[in-house]
Amino acid sequence: MTSHRLPSGGRVDRTRPVSFTFDGRRYSGYAGDTLASALLANGVRLFGRSFKYHRPRGLLSAGYEEPNALVTVTTDGAREPNVRATELEIYPGLVAESQNRMPSLAFDVMAVNQLAGKLFSAGFYYKTFMGPVIGPLKGTRFWMFCERFIRRAAGLGSAGTKADPSRYERMNAYCDVLVVGSGPAGLDAAQKAASEGKRVILCETDAVLGGSAKWADANGMMYADAVLSGLREKANVRLLPRTTVWGWYDGNTLAALERVADHKKRPAPGEPRHRHWTIRAESVVLATGALERPLVFPGNDRPGVMLASAALRYAAEYGVLPGSDLVVFANNDSAYETAARLRALGARIRAIVDVRPAPGARAKSLADKARAELVGGHAVVSTAGGQSLRAITIQAFDAETGKLSGAKRDIRCDTLLVSGGWSPVLHLASQAGAKPVWDDELRTFLPPESNGRWQATGSASGEGIDPPAPILEIRAKGPRAFVDFQHDVTADDVRLAHREGFHSVEHLKRYTTLGMATDQGKTANVAGMAIMAEALGKPIPDVGTTRFRPPFTGVSLGGLAAERYGELRPERLTPMHDWHVENGAGMYSAGLWFRPESYNKPGETVDQAYVREARNVRANVGIVDVSTLGKIDIHGPDAGEFLDRVYTNTFSTLPVGKARYGLMLREDGFAFDDGTTWRLAENRYLMTTTTANAGRVMQHLEFYLDCIWPELKVHLTSVTDQWAGAAIAGPNSREVLAACVTGTNVDNATLPFMGIVHGDVAGIPVMICRLSFSGERAYEVYCGAHHGTHVWNALMEAGRPWNIEPYGLEALGALRIEKGHVTGAEIDGRTTARDLHLDWLISKKKPFIGSAMLNREGLTAPSRWSLVGVISLSGERLRGGSHVVEGSRDDPGRSLGHLTATCYSPVMGKHVGLALVEDGKSRIGTRAFATDPARSGSHVPIEITSHHFYDPKGERMHG
Repeated sequence: MTSHRLPSGGRVDRTRPVSFTFDGRRYSGYAGDTLASALLANGVRLFGRSFKYHRPRGLLSAGYEEPNALVTVTTDGAREPNVRATELEIYPGLVAESQNRMPSLAFDVMAVNQLAGKLFSAGFYYKTFMGPVIGPLKGTRFWMFCERFIRRAAGLGSAGTKADPSRYERMNAYCDVLVVGSGPAGLDAAQKAASEGKRVILCETDAVLGGSAKWADANGMMYADAVLSGLREKANVRLLPRTTVWGWYDGNTLAALERVADHKKRPAPGEPRHRHWTIRAESVVLATGALERPLVFPGNDRPGVMLASAALRYAAEYGVLPGSDLVVFANNDSAYETAARLRALGARIRAIVDVRPAPGARAKSLADKARAELVGGHAVVSTAGGQSLRAITIQAFDAETGKLSGAKRDIRCDTLLVSGGWSPVLHLASQAGAKPVWDDELRTFLPPESNGRWQATGSASGEGIDPPAPILEIRAKGPRAFVDFQHDVTADDVRLAHREGFHSVEHLKRYTTLGMATDQGKTANVAGMAIMAEALGKPIPDVGTTRFRPPFTGVSLGGLAAERYGELRPERLTPMHDWHVENGAGMYSAGLWFRPESYNKPGETVDQAYVREARNVRANVGIVDVSTLGKIDIHGPDAGEFLDRVYTNTFSTLPVGKARYGLMLREDGFAFDDGTTWRLAENRYLMTTTTANAGRVMQHLEFYLDCIWPELKVHLTSVTDQWAGAAIAGPNSREVLAACVTGTNVDNATLPFMGIVHGDVAGIPVMICRLSFSGERAYEVYCGAHHGTHVWNALMEAGRPWNIEPYGLEALGALRIEKGHVTGAEIDGRTTARDLHLDWLISKKKPFIGSAMLNREGLTAPSRWSLVGVISLSGERLRGGSHVVEGSRDDPGRSLGHLTATCYSPVMGKHVGLALVEDGKSRIGTRAFATDPARSGSHVPIEITSHHFYDPKGERMHG
């Protein structure tokens, strides 16, 4: 295999050879090489296959803008897909493989897609697969038949299933100045800020600080080394190589990922693979540089066609020439300078083809230095070769009209370097809220005026960019001309989107997939917008530009999660946790808490266990651990007034020693949380919340008390962990309490529904409130957390004569579904009090949070989804999340709502559930189907009923 390694130069360490494998074949490079530079040095031109058409693809760039050379890295069996070969530093033992091919890069059977022509044009999946199927599968939707095949073929890399053995870290940092990019502009900014005594963090995505300019020439290298040496000596400067700033959020908070050990086979002991940084900066300097744009012409994606700046990076930084015979195709002067520098490094430049009819004196002088034939007023109209470029065809081109004329001429070459101008890297500025501004001279988008919290400098601000000719596309007959290489979006796709009415750049992006996924339009956006602008007959700034979103480039999930993963996740255990485990409970997490699922007897399944437990509650008595409920102590002279403002109903009139059920809304009128609040004294209340929402409710209350109503004299204390709680439920629950509680009576007169008493159980002070979540007569017993197990055991012992049994969350869920009580599954952020039939809690005598928005038109429409019950008519199991539809399995029609919770009801002897259904009240008594095509394929006939399956008048819990 031909070597393209130069005899000297670059940042690689030629004394340290590195052996690695790519697609099962062993290669050798040097320490400091990327996978791309090492393979290029070994003469490899084919790096991947394209997304839709599986066309052969080579390197386009040398950095994070690379759309083609995505590989999968395997380490100890763990796979990481979609790693850019241009960023992956080689190390001994590296195992990488290409993606999106079957069975190999050289022979990919999926390349047959290229014959499909317009079948795979923009939006093909919206149009081609929507008709009915004929033949043996007649009666089914074509999409339902094709979907599984399309989804298997879609995507880029495939993730592995083996657990990632690496460790990840996260860091928080503050600085006065964050500098993004370490080129000359970034180094200048860092040096200036550091000399003023400011705390500086400098982030560089590459392994070596100094930017690409460091390798431009001896002077650039000496300058960068001198500045970096000075910065390293300053205590107020932190230098972070291999660190990509990928997101910008409110308050100048930026997210960055440091690739600590990606250049090693395994991290050193105690070393993370990635470190995620959250950086809060007083000001930000964007020295992110600019990216060269490709030109759009037939055959522009053939391996061997790459950006001119990429070729210079490979030659100057890695000592690798991209080919033996090079041709440059450009619309600006910067490509001439690249050609001259490549020639000085030993490259052979056969010709420079320029779309401009008369390149200036500077360009001609540089062409002479490159010893290249200058062909002005011409354009490349096609490329030749199989899986590697062999020749190009050029033709006379009129830059004014965009038309071609005259005889065609072939030029033999193995590498074509293209330059269509430059685009400043504005992604982070756009994330910060800055709208790019079009510069007609530079034919590019520039950052707008700074708000004082950030500034762009160097080529990121347009400084030093050569103005290009306004030509980005050469329209000629021939093979496809690609705009977005990563997603196989062609120039014809953009024009098709225009013909089909997708004129907005945001619509264009989504219809064609231009600039989506890991690419984020780094090389494609301007060309795509130029083609759309031409189709619309408008200038580019009138067409607009998409707003970039985080992440700027791919971020590992491990880096985002860091130590908040697996066994390191916080676990909250109730005081009775050990008792539950010792007595056979299967535990599962509810938020951060671990709660009993069910108490299975030998040979029992979970379903059998919860049905038994629920039946025992209805027939005898059961006990459940409710310690996880959120509990907030609220006291102060204005506590009642505060609660009146927080809840939809009134609490200031609640008598001492009584509890009341309440509902909270958000400011927009939607339900936020429900629970009971107990009045323990004149100025003291105990609020209980749902388990999952305890933290959010506390934040909600503190915000209003601190920021909206600071004049109220109220103090809040979270006491969730101070109380252990057990709920006794069932027709014999009062008898159990009477047998073990001292210091108070628990008869109906002393302890009516929603009443509170204080007493002792086994010598421990307890507080008892009579309330019910199950629909049975029930009591919640609270004691100090450290006495929880002692009181629990005493209650269990007292209940033996009445067949007391513990029950878990599964039985609790079945009981609440039978009764029609709501939880977080129904209070999902989209439902109102009316939707949940809780409008009886809405006071008409006082304002409260959300009252101003509660009656707006959209929240009172009869067509809104509201709470109903459903019963399976076939005896089949119902699944939560299933859609409620009126049509058959083959033609279900639109969704009328969805099932929020399901169970087998011991009382009903049927599978039942709760659902949110469009205009639910009017549908009670009608029939429909619960369909779940994505998961189980079930299509179960159901009857829509009231959500109260059991004891709708509440006689059992009030008895």
